[in-house]
Amino acid sequence: MPSMFVNVPVTDLERAKAFYEAIGFTINPLFTDHNAACVVVEPDHSYFMILTREFFQTMTELPIGDPAKSPTAGTAIFVESRDEVDARVAAGVAAGGKRLGEPQDFGFMYQQGLADPDGNVVDFGWMDPRAAEQGPEAFTSQQQA
Repeated sequence: MPSMFVNVPVTDLERAKAFYEAIGFTINPLFTDHNAACVVVEPDHSYFMILTREFFQTMTELPIGDPAKSPTAGTAIFVESRDEVDARVAAGVAAGGKRLGEPQDFGFMYQQGLADPDGNVVDFGWMDPRAAEQGPEAFTSQQQA
């Protein structure tokens, strides 16, 4: 199975590490130094590399924008339940993040927006397993029966 690394520039590495740990992830110390930290979302599969803005800039000639003013990407992480969505977002807000809008409830899917302290979008969601396997129409038709 492929692995995914999402590179995210941050202004304060220690604050960012604390935020991502507060929302339920761990830091891999083997790939962490004064420039960057590896945030383990799903072991062996999904990671954030949170990088100081200066270090991130060495990887591109393009200027780095301010995600608090003009986000260019959003990451959605799906968890096991609606309650876990709510708990992760609440933990993120308590750790210096910002709730983005109101929760969205589509019946088969539930999502809440969250931004880290720098403004990078890290949404949380839950999807009914039937909808995930068969599509939203299967979930809706079972609810109407």
